[in-house]
Amino acid sequence: MKRKWSMLMTAAICTSLLLSACSGNNAEQSGNDAPPTSNSGKNTKGGSDFASFPLKEAVTLKAVAPRPPLAPSDFNDQPLIQQLEKNTNVHVDWNTIVETDFLDKRNLLLASGNLPDFFLGSRFSDTELVRYGGDGTIIPLNDLIDKHMPNLKGILDARPDIKASITSPDGNIYALPSGEEIGSGQEEIGANPDFLYINQDWLDKLHLKMPTTMDEYTAVLEAFKTGDPNGNGKADEIPLTYIDNFWTGDIGVLFGAFGVPDKTYRPNNPTYIDHLNVVDGKVVFSAQQEGFKEAVSYISRWFEKSLVDLEAFTHDYTTYFARGKTEDETIGSMIWWDKNDVAGPERGKHWVIVPPFKDMVVKWNNGGGTGRDGSAITKANEHPEVTAAWLDSFYEPAMAAQARFGPIGVWFDQDASGKLVGKTDLANPGELRQKTAVSGGIGLLLDGHLDKVAYIEPRAQERVNDSIQYFVPQMEKERFPNVFFNEEELAVIDRLKPDISAYVNKMRAKWLMSGGVEQEWDEFQNTLKKMGIDELLAAHQSGYDRYMAAKK
Repeated sequence: MKRKWSMLMTAAICTSLLLSACSGNNAEQSGNDAPPTSNSGKNTKGGSDFASFPLKEAVTLKAVAPRPPLAPSDFNDQPLIQQLEKNTNVHVDWNTIVETDFLDKRNLLLASGNLPDFFLGSRFSDTELVRYGGDGTIIPLNDLIDKHMPNLKGILDARPDIKASITSPDGNIYALPSGEEIGSGQEEIGANPDFLYINQDWLDKLHLKMPTTMDEYTAVLEAFKTGDPNGNGKADEIPLTYIDNFWTGDIGVLFGAFGVPDKTYRPNNPTYIDHLNVVDGKVVFSAQQEGFKEAVSYISRWFEKSLVDLEAFTHDYTTYFARGKTEDETIGSMIWWDKNDVAGPERGKHWVIVPPFKDMVVKWNNGGGTGRDGSAITKANEHPEVTAAWLDSFYEPAMAAQARFGPIGVWFDQDASGKLVGKTDLANPGELRQKTAVSGGIGLLLDGHLDKVAYIEPRAQERVNDSIQYFVPQMEKERFPNVFFNEEELAVIDRLKPDISAYVNKMRAKWLMSGGVEQEWDEFQNTLKKMGIDELLAAHQSGYDRYMAAKK
């Protein structure tokens, strides 16, 4: 089995390398595949000539990358990277940083000037792309893509929408695209990253019905707290758990029951759409709306009655996932992407979605799909052509799939035609992907690749179907799009957004835990005005209007 897996891996990587690095081979291609082209060229920074892989002389590159908590700390322990090194003669010295610490530690590296050759999954915000691209910290990739990245160039030629989305206002591409297309518009998989799940066994045990309003849900939480639904005779039940101010799992999804869904993100990204909604073409700030105040006031009563997990403010992936796997089941409801991540696949069978409450507004988020914060090459790199060609390997569909999910034999099977098909017997795909994927920040999987890679997991398709059934009917009709702001707008956002977001998130947490929003609301609004909320919203409105005009 091991030998068979190795042969399949080698075949997939060789296919990628033939596409991304072999010279003088011009077979016809179609769709999203790039035509094989020559990767010859002189390294303008004084490196060796680069014609094709494997290199005649080994090259070592230094890379910094985010990693999931369950992934190996050295990506060279990943079979895909090991095989890629054999086929390219490129060795990578990895500095991997746990995702939750990545931005802070990456920023320390940038401030110190101790740059790697490249970031695999840079997670640069638009502000940072413009800043570090402008000062030369990261280099433009346009020419490298044209000359040394035929896989990616083929994608961008076939998908001008993706090329436009990753091109900065100055015309340069500073970071590579990454992502997976699963659905589109309101039916896209990331349109609502926050599902409220409930323990059906506990509802049945206490003879409770599925709640349809916030008041009914409150009554369920109170019953979970006092009714000993796990039957162990201890007062250890946690009626609701979540992760405060996170990309998924945040309690702001419930603010929609008061007409103003709220979305935050930890750690702060200056261009992330913290607390923004769009109403009739106008960009509005949720924390200025009466519905926000009403939601905070209402939910603070849950904290007063100890119905909510106080560790919500300190959770990371590891502690949150452990919450549902205690010997005696202790949680009654949770907000998260996939119930099985927290509850585990066996218990997950009795966890069900809570449909949005009557008249609840579901936020239409801008998550998922393709992003522009993938890999970036720094000015310290003496082998940019080699690095670009090495990175281009991950834009061949089979390589992209294995890098983003896991290798053949572990995550995928390969059918007689060579198509990769996801295994159907994966016990806990959420945790497994953390362990087996190299990175979610590299490669693209697009609708045009589905004939080669069946990358849409059954649980992903199930999520899309659930979202269409339960959430899309009550979803906002407008959203703030993935705007690439111009330099003037970014200057305003960079100056104002971090402090305003931090202030709102701090006050929201304070009011949820201790109350007082009614008494401090006017002062809060005045402080937002003094901090420049009107100027911040004007910058977002300018970017939004330009984006919408370009669509017409």
